[in-house]
Amino acid sequence: MLLTDGGEPLRTAAPAARWTVEQVLALAPDEASRKAGNKLGSAGPWSDTGWDGPGAVWGLCRGSGSKPYRTVIDTTGPAYRCSCPSRKFPCKHALGLLLLRASDEGALPAADPPDWAGEWLAGRRRRAEAAEVKERPEGGEGTAAGPADPAAARRRAERRAGRIGGGVRELEQRLTDLVRGGLAAAEQSGYGLWEETAARMVDAQAPGLAGRVRELGAIPGSGPGWPVRLLEECALLHLLGTGWLGIDRLPPPLAATVRTRVGLPAPAEGPPVRDHWLVLAQYDTPEGKIVARRIWLYGRESGRTALLLSFGAAGRSPGQALPVGVTLDAELTPHRGSGQLRAELGTQFGTPAPAGTPPPGVTVAGAVAAYGRALGDDPWLDSWPVTLRDVIPVPSEDGWQLADAEGDSALPIAPAALSRPALWKLVALSGGGPLTVFGECGHRGFDPLAAWPPVREGGGGAPEAAAHTLPVNAETVPLI
Repeated sequence: MLLTDGGEPLRTAAPAARWTVEQVLALAPDEASRKAGNKLGSAGPWSDTGWDGPGAVWGLCRGSGSKPYRTVIDTTGPAYRCSCPSRKFPCKHALGLLLLRASDEGALPAADPPDWAGEWLAGRRRRAEAAEVKERPEGGEGTAAGPADPAAARRRAERRAGRIGGGVRELEQRLTDLVRGGLAAAEQSGYGLWEETAARMVDAQAPGLAGRVRELGAIPGSGPGWPVRLLEECALLHLLGTGWLGIDRLPPPLAATVRTRVGLPAPAEGPPVRDHWLVLAQYDTPEGKIVARRIWLYGRESGRTALLLSFGAAGRSPGQALPVGVTLDAELTPHRGSGQLRAELGTQFGTPAPAGTPPPGVTVAGAVAAYGRALGDDPWLDSWPVTLRDVIPVPSEDGWQLADAEGDSALPIAPAALSRPALWKLVALSGGGPLTVFGECGHRGFDPLAAWPPVREGGGGAPEAAAHTLPVNAETVPLI
């Protein structure tokens, strides 16, 4: 029996919004799951299906065995349960059932859940109520307990800091030897030297340093101009090591950033920020033996962008997943350091709602300026989240770029995005006209992650005015 809790149910009984096909596909853990889920997105293999107002969807899917698979989804988590043996979350049956519901509103009848689905849903709601009671303060004071032994925790932190310091000094010696011997030696020694150095950083309990060292090993094989890129990354790594060795002399915000870049956990602290958070994008990236999932959110009232980060190990996708394009009324608690982009999702209020309008957006020049300001707080930042307004994808000598519709500025599209099919989706959405695009702006270019199409002229009126106007409920189109 496969069981995955992707999140606690929302504490409400209000009707839940029906997801779009794009939002469902954005939840898939990989391309194979998308294809398999698409095959099950029709009524043929399904029976005894239904949905209820609080957000549950269920059904029986005919498989290769004698008994159909039982699939139930709580869309307010979201969370999934299926009797199939798959270890992917959500599995193809959950995706297929959600696609069936998204593509045809009348395909699933409104009903009360059967016993096998109702028991699981009731259990989730009981746990949510218990968590709410546990979070409630007693007698005006919080119930959270502090560390059992602060002195022991301080000694462990000091020992780890000492091990990291030893690893940093060894890394500094490796970098000095590389520069003294010439960068050409990096191409001759191959990847083994860097992998050995990365292993030493892992032993020193500095996983952030280990990741950056592994990236150095791939640069000599990255094509023309690699010595310049290698020297730049070595300089940034040297700066990080120097920052750690002198961390006591750094301003507190920069010291917090250095700790997170080295690999020390930064707790989520401070007052939670309640807002209506638009889910802008969600994507997975492999990081060694684990998979990291990044979910970008935008606060309607606060105007801030936040990053939810979760991990999956041993071939399992991360548990946290949110449909792209919906808006959540929720609290987020920010982490320290690294621009305070990362946050933890807290209490959610109500049910996810249609997205409405996209973030206001900036020009190309504004995006570059925003990345520059962020680098002042975090010199090791690869990119910064921005929304570009009124840009047109156009071809360039080296690939594609996003050009201002009313200016002479343009941002090159990052090389990683040029190989994705979503680039052509972006071009098709534009049709030669301006559109709004959310993505990550960095030294490699702009990586588009979501877009909002311009209004198409459907009859009379001025096309010029329509080209710069977004509909009140513009649908978010995922690009990754």
